[in-house]
Amino acid sequence: MALPKLASAKYELTLPSNGKKVEFRPFLVKEEKLLLMAQSAGTDRDQIIAIKDIIHNCTFEKVDANTIPFFDLEYVFLQLRAKSVGETTKISVTCPDDGETKVQVEVNLAEVECVNNVEHTNKIELNDGIGIMMKYPKIDIMAQQTDKPDAAFEIIKGCIDSIWDADNVTDRKDMDEKELTDFIESMTHDQFEKMNNFFTTMPRVKQEVKVKNPNTGVESSVILEGMASFF
Repeated sequence: MALPKLASAKYELTLPSNGKKVEFRPFLVKEEKLLLMAQSAGTDRDQIIAIKDIIHNCTFEKVDANTIPFFDLEYVFLQLRAKSVGETTKISVTCPDDGETKVQVEVNLAEVECVNNVEHTNKIELNDGIGIMMKYPKIDIMAQQTDKPDAAFEIIKGCIDSIWDADNVTDRKDMDEKELTDFIESMTHDQFEKMNNFFTTMPRVKQEVKVKNPNTGVESSVILEGMASFF
């Protein structure tokens, strides 16, 4: 005789990038096991791949973690974690007034938001008539570059969607890899900083927490930013 099947609760979230409603369920033991195995492996790449698989399973295969922006992935995983293990978690935060004292703070993961920056744009003008359209990093780019010393450069390169000048627009698929590398390396410091600004201002999961240094009595605000900050 077949064993009974256990039912899971269903919840709903909204993807920050496009406002799409998505149903999801909490982690099951098989997902927790997958995450523990990845954490035991000790590499960021293994953990990213595990998170991708967990999101695929827990959203009933409706969210493809390979195609959504990385900030969507971070937000979805935090919501899954909140409904699976508990909405509150305790994390260690360094007090900013002395830069060394660590205190435990409680964070409600269900209240973490994906925050937009009004100054953010994916259109970067390098100089008169030449510019770049950027696309958001996805998990494949992050997973491939995590363990490389030139990861930041490669992530920037991988997020270029097109380059235009006064006469032409060249799509990423039509670019020669060496020519693209040479193009980026020929930028001035200020031009390269404009590209970096795309990443520093793009939507991120954030939450502000209050901390009090037990040694100095100073109260401070700390911004937790990015999925790794909440674990």
